[in-house]
Amino acid sequence: MKSVPFTGAGTALATPFTALGEVDYPALGRLIERQLRAGVSALIMLGTTGEPSTLTDAEADEIVARVRELIDGGAMLVAGVGGNNTAHSIRRCKRCRDLGADALLAVTPYYNKTSAAGLIAHFTALADATDLPMVLYNVPGRTGMNLAPDTMDVLASHPNIVGLKEASSNIEQIVELFSRVHDRVAIYSGSDDQNLVYLALGGEGVISVLSNLKPEAVVQLCRACESGDYIAAREISLALYPLAKALFLETSPIPLKAALAYAGLCGDTVRLPLVPMREDLRTRLYRAIDEYGG
Repeated sequence: MKSVPFTGAGTALATPFTALGEVDYPALGRLIERQLRAGVSALIMLGTTGEPSTLTDAEADEIVARVRELIDGGAMLVAGVGGNNTAHSIRRCKRCRDLGADALLAVTPYYNKTSAAGLIAHFTALADATDLPMVLYNVPGRTGMNLAPDTMDVLASHPNIVGLKEASSNIEQIVELFSRVHDRVAIYSGSDDQNLVYLALGGEGVISVLSNLKPEAVVQLCRACESGDYIAAREISLALYPLAKALFLETSPIPLKAALAYAGLCGDTVRLPLVPMREDLRTRLYRAIDEYGG
C-alpha cells in the first residue's frame, strides 16, 4: 500500500461562526486545542461539516493558514478541495498546498452528475495538479453521485490518490471496496454509526463528525481496534451510537452546531441555506447528549 495519510481518529471539523455569520477564529482555536488535547491524528478542514460551499476562497485560505499555525505539528492537516468545477478545484489544490496542508480531501462532483469516465477524469486532473496525497470522498446521499468500486479500482492506481473516505452506508459496497482496493489505498469510515464496521474490516481510521463533540471517545474506539480489543471497541461503539444518530436528525452540520453550542464550545450559527435546528429535534439531541454523559 502507498504511504497512509493518517491512522486512527480524524475529525471533520466544523467552522464556527459568530452571531453575525463571520468566521469565529477564537472559537476555532478552542475547538482545535480540544481536539489536539484528545489526541486526534488529523483535522479535516473545509469538508462537508465545515460548510465550505458557503465560504469564500479568501475565508477558506485564512482558515487553512490559521489551522496550520495552530496545529503546530500536533496533527495532520487535511484540506477539502472538492467541488463540481474541476478548474476551481485544481486551483484549491495548489492553494492549500502552498498554505501548508499535509493532504487533500476531494468529494465527488455534485449536481453535474457526471459519468464514471468523468469521475476518473476529474479526480485524475486534481491528483495530477499537486504532489500532496489525496483522499477521495464518496457521500452519494449529499452529492447524488456514487463512486462505485469499479471506478475506485481505476483511481486507486494513481500514485497521489492514497485514500478513500467512504460514506455510502452501503455495507455490500463497503465490503467490496475493502476486497478490491484496500491493498492500494487507505479506507476511512465516513459514517459514525458504522465506524466499528470499517475498523474491524481493517480500515485505517475514521473521518468523524461525532469527534467534534466526543473526540476522546472516538480516539479510544480507534485505539481499541488498533490493539485488537474489539470487546472494548464494541462497548464504546454501542455507547456512542445514539449520539451518532442524533447528530444527523437534520442535515449535518446543523445538529452538530447545536450540540457544540449546548456544550459551550461555540455558537450554533450556520450559513444559509442551512437554518438552525428545529426545537423538537433539538430537544431530542440534547437528551442524547445528556444520556451519554453531558
